[in-house]
Amino acid sequence: MPRIAIGGFLHETNTFGPSKASFADFDGGSGYGPIREGAAIFEHLSGVNAAIAGAIQTGRALGWELVPTLWCAASPSAHVTRDAFERIAGRLIEQIAGAGPLDGVFLDLHGAMVCEHLDDGEGELLRRLRARIGPQVPVVVALDLHANVTPLMVAQADLLESYRTYPHIDMTETGARATRVLAQMLASGTRPAKTFLQAPYLSAIAWQSTWGEPAGKLYRRLEELVPAVSALSFNMGFPAADFADCGMSVLAYAPDAASADAAARAMMDAVLAAEPAFNGRVYDAAEGVAEAQRLARGASRPVVLSDTQDNPGAGANSDTTGMLRALLAAGASAALGNLFDPAAARAAHQAGLGARMRLALGGKSGVPGDAPLEAEFLVERLSDGVFVAPGPFYGGRRMQMGPSACLRLDDIRIIVTSAKAQMADRAMFSSLGVSPEREKILVVKSSNHFRADFTPIAEAILVCRAPGPMAVDPATLPWRRLRPGLRLSPLGPVFQGETA
Repeated sequence: MPRIAIGGFLHETNTFGPSKASFADFDGGSGYGPIREGAAIFEHLSGVNAAIAGAIQTGRALGWELVPTLWCAASPSAHVTRDAFERIAGRLIEQIAGAGPLDGVFLDLHGAMVCEHLDDGEGELLRRLRARIGPQVPVVVALDLHANVTPLMVAQADLLESYRTYPHIDMTETGARATRVLAQMLASGTRPAKTFLQAPYLSAIAWQSTWGEPAGKLYRRLEELVPAVSALSFNMGFPAADFADCGMSVLAYAPDAASADAAARAMMDAVLAAEPAFNGRVYDAAEGVAEAQRLARGASRPVVLSDTQDNPGAGANSDTTGMLRALLAAGASAALGNLFDPAAARAAHQAGLGARMRLALGGKSGVPGDAPLEAEFLVERLSDGVFVAPGPFYGGRRMQMGPSACLRLDDIRIIVTSAKAQMADRAMFSSLGVSPEREKILVVKSSNHFRADFTPIAEAILVCRAPGPMAVDPATLPWRRLRPGLRLSPLGPVFQGETA
């Protein structure tokens, strides 16, 4: 019976974000729950939409002895602190190295972790792990579609297998795919050849949804190429990490180098051809609200506005007030979420249900062009922030958002939370008394993950630009350390080299 260690350490880093990820953010989970160790991984992560859940399900079906170590995640933010990385990576590696004889290792990682002291968090984690367990034990890794894959990651792992959907509704299946390739390695006693290619341009996450084009077409092409290889991944990258390996990449594995090379180059040809199509319409906040009001007048379903630049799933703090101000100025009837403001949530709980209180809400991250919104709010609903998110993205995950409140201002309901997690499930509204299906306008602090649960109820979806650190156009970010020659947006300006 093969003995396989399983674990995970996930973070997506926006190096331009307003706040860093400390050990407390991982230990508290930022909506994901605390650090899970040992059997608690089976108890809390089996059956949810997570890559490690796919590894558990598949490993058990194969009759393996699974050795659970450590799994944790924190909401995307700026850099992971040195303290957090060293403590968590150290514990994870020690538990794997101390697990006794192993036949393999499965890791659930993101692939876009940047630390205070390390550009390539996952690459360094894998390098240290390999140094402890040696070259003979196969290591397979499930990655996010937005991984900024690096040469070090490719060199240290025997397989990097990535999500193929955005919204990421295939996290479980990705873990299962990686586990099945590990089974092939164990059966054959061999490791696949690999080819790694990096694309020459960045694309904004707002236009990366596989529910639309060109991303949908690219992943259909990937599926056409998969039968010829052991595994094939196209990572669209996370275009807000200022280091040399930021960006799109293709990675192919096959029994022989020629097959891996042919598949990788065919996939990259498709990525290059798709460059002009990675764009779309972006509305300024007031313009988006006006268009939503126009559409809502003849609609029976809500119009959904994506506040994409304040997406906590991309490193923002989910607390800017630009979209809220636009709704107020237009006299709109709407619901907005999630707005991260622990102090406001705490004040609402102290004031009590039905109370009116004056607050300076949100706007505490120092984002240029943003500020707290001072007004008198009605406390319409209170919650401890614990609920199940059953939609396709969270996949039944038990959310822990901390003390939360629904505050009302004019005809606008605002979901205020004490933990950061993007608005990607209707339960985030309904757990605080808002029926999203009945609203005229919904504003969601998310770029694409919301589409999985909100598209079925939406009259229309508009992408809006309001103050926030996740630029809808990566070319507008103050890059300093990318690789020279990389285009900062599709067909856009070229990065010339490191600046002072």
